[in-house]
Amino acid sequence: MKAVVATFLSAAALAGAPSYEIVDILTASTVADTRAKDWKPGDGLALEVSGMDWTADGKLALTIRKGEVWLLDGVLAPKPDRVTYQLFASGLHEPLGLLRDGKDLLVTQRTETTRLRDTNGDGVADEYLTAGAGWNVSGSYHGYAYGPKRDGLGRLWVTLNVDMGDHSDNRAPWRGWGGVLGEGGRFIPMVAGLRSPCGLGANLAGDMFCVDQQGTWIPTTPIYHLRAGAFFLNPEGIASEKLPASPVRLSAKLPEKRPYPEALKALPEMRAPAVWMPYNKMGRSGTDLAVCAAGGRFGPFDGQMFVAEFTDAKVSRVFMEKVDGEYQGACFPFVGGFAAGIVRLSFAPDGSLMVGMTSRGWSSLGTKAYGLQRLRYTGVVPFAIKEMKARPDGFELTFTKPVDKVRAADVASYRMTSHTYLYSGAYGSEEIQVAPNAIVSAQVAADGLGVRLKVDGLREHHVHELHADGLRSVGGEALDHADAYYTLNRLPKN
Repeated sequence: MKAVVATFLSAAALAGAPSYEIVDILTASTVADTRAKDWKPGDGLALEVSGMDWTADGKLALTIRKGEVWLLDGVLAPKPDRVTYQLFASGLHEPLGLLRDGKDLLVTQRTETTRLRDTNGDGVADEYLTAGAGWNVSGSYHGYAYGPKRDGLGRLWVTLNVDMGDHSDNRAPWRGWGGVLGEGGRFIPMVAGLRSPCGLGANLAGDMFCVDQQGTWIPTTPIYHLRAGAFFLNPEGIASEKLPASPVRLSAKLPEKRPYPEALKALPEMRAPAVWMPYNKMGRSGTDLAVCAAGGRFGPFDGQMFVAEFTDAKVSRVFMEKVDGEYQGACFPFVGGFAAGIVRLSFAPDGSLMVGMTSRGWSSLGTKAYGLQRLRYTGVVPFAIKEMKARPDGFELTFTKPVDKVRAADVASYRMTSHTYLYSGAYGSEEIQVAPNAIVSAQVAADGLGVRLKVDGLREHHVHELHADGLRSVGGEALDHADAYYTLNRLPKN
């Protein structure tokens, strides 16, 4: 299978030394005609990936949108041209998540989370057991269920889409909610206000996050920190707050058509996203997230979050920190040019990132209908803003390589503006309250790996948009991406 050069690369990449490469495992263009003489198992398979995890013996387990689970072997070979495919389970209702649990696989389909067991070791599931249930399902086209994912306390999380279109019933229990599976697999609601919470994942501290999608009540893609009693943005399923098991009770009317910082003050139960991903600038439809714990095998970004983007067929990068007990942080462009709309991400045992795709008839910049690709670090260190941390009077930048100190100390190398969004039932929001932030000074660390920016006009609950086009490394490289977007929920006190 061929390797293709990923887009959005550094000056080193353009000179022929890319930091990351995309390797095809299977895309719509690589599927052979099943009538061909050299046909083998897996050829002809419409691999519309909707869930991924790794089995105990190192195979890649995949759910596909049309209700099957496949086991793939050989995907991590240097040239993955000997991949084998084993059908493990079938007959599921649009599964949208998969997690290994010991020797078993847990799959969330529309009506339940199902435990799949292979009791006789023949590579095929022979037991389908209910492992979690208790939410409602309708005939709605968008009545999806996602997960499960496990947090640091060992709890299994599931998130539920709000219904959309014909046959919708968001008065039914827990549409647009997220929760954990308790004793006997009982669904325990934890958070409300979700719209299309397609992607779940815990950070290295064990806290659970999910990525939602822009739409009604949601101005642009948010990443939420999930915790009990939180209400986020979309109220379309809030009727379930009246049920006895609800941990959420809204104490005021929805503050519609107000700037988001004002809406937060007006509704005490509303929790701010940890990170906003500005529309178009960072993507349009976030679908999954995966936290890197690759020990340097995926480059210099251990502990950071990688976020899948459907419409733009790309992966973004997110750095988070905790300030005054609340998560916040910056998102950065990373790698684009994937074959189709991305739905699932999974880090492999070797530290590479598996990227599962299906366009499902929706619009995507990817040119294929589905596929499985692998994003691999080549060992060439990119020149990038590694971290962006909030300070009482500005921001502190950390780089993957030393910067040219003269350029980095020049405030003309940077530009910053800030903005927020309108909270309303409309589909998305323009950026509002846009204002410039003057860069007062830039202090460069002695080792050249950091810059402290003093910035005027910082505003809580606003996105601070940085452009550092004037920076260069000691070796003369331009940044891979000169743009960063920091969601400032809390201004540090020291």
